[in-house]
Amino acid sequence: MGTSWSEYGSYLVLVVLLVIAPGPDTMVMLKNSLSSGGRGGLASISGIASGNILNGSAAALGLGALVAQSQTLFTVLRWFGVAYLCYLGVQALRAAWRGEYGGDVGAARRSGGFRCFREGFLSNVTNPKVLVMYLSVLPQFIDPAQTSIAEALLLANTVGVLGAIWLLLLLFVVRRARVWLNRRHVRRSMDALTGTALVGFGAALAS
Repeated sequence: MGTSWSEYGSYLVLVVLLVIAPGPDTMVMLKNSLSSGGRGGLASISGIASGNILNGSAAALGLGALVAQSQTLFTVLRWFGVAYLCYLGVQALRAAWRGEYGGDVGAARRSGGFRCFREGFLSNVTNPKVLVMYLSVLPQFIDPAQTSIAEALLLANTVGVLGAIWLLLLLFVVRRARVWLNRRHVRRSMDALTGTALVGFGAALAS
């Protein structure tokens, strides 16, 4: 095995620190869990995990480096990500401004599973910083002469698995607090917070 278990343990510690840091994926999941309930949150997590698996596998197989080295492709992906994060952020801010909430959290839009999956997936795959993260971290734990493709894929997809587990824990907390979150002023505040954060992440990605 190219990567020892001790090295894998160090890798796990680093990955845990990376996945618990708030980012666009976390904000998208929170936004959709508030607007579309637990199903929306789960759909978002599935989309985010799928994006992580795609990014991680591409990096492990060497395809990610090709994207990062292509200035045109990287720039197009970055600006698409900027536009999409800002779009999601403005949606949340508009909801906060209108304050039109009724019934239980997500009761009005439980059928938007595919939309939530799509938003989670696109927020991940259109963020080139995710790919750069994989390309920056993986080489530190991979020995090209000894590490097999299977081992490289294991390391890469560990990020997606742990990231999904972390988001599931956050979703559990949100669902446990649904009575409190159902209060109109709380939901407006949460929409305003997630919307501002998403626009901020978009601006940071543009810089």
